[in-house]
Amino acid sequence: MTENEKIIVKFYSAFANGDASTMSECYHPDIAFRDPVFGLLKGGTVSKMWKMLIESSKGALKIDVSDIKADEYVGAAQWTASYIFSKTNRKVINVIQARFHFQDGLIIKHTDDFDLWKWSKQAFGITGVLFGWTGHMQKKINEKAVSSLKKYK
Repeated sequence: MTENEKIIVKFYSAFANGDASTMSECYHPDIAFRDPVFGLLKGGTVSKMWKMLIESSKGALKIDVSDIKADEYVGAAQWTASYIFSKTNRKVINVIQARFHFQDGLIIKHTDDFDLWKWSKQAFGITGVLFGWTGHMQKKINEKAVSSLKKYK
């Protein structure tokens, strides 16, 4: 296992254990994170997001990771998050493709890709089925997520 693969394992092991502090230790201070819900986040805001998501899951978050690969510069993994979406109390199983870039032995860029429409169908039910594919609803999902993060301690 490469050193960067070990960083990915440490990151997701911490996530599975609800340990946002250890997750944060895997990130470079100049971390840039992007996903379909939050968009682009940088620096300490990224760790704040993970902490918020862990706390909002109230211990009911299950993380499974597979296909971890990394060399000296880049890496990837597939991970699945299973949880109850707090806003609607609906079960979500989200399959995510993660890509990483490394610098100084830490993750400096982290991109999570997943089907936002598939996520919205699970999180919002019929509303997500009917409108989750639209740019308007996807923008609203992003705005609510970013607003929640800004309000989070």
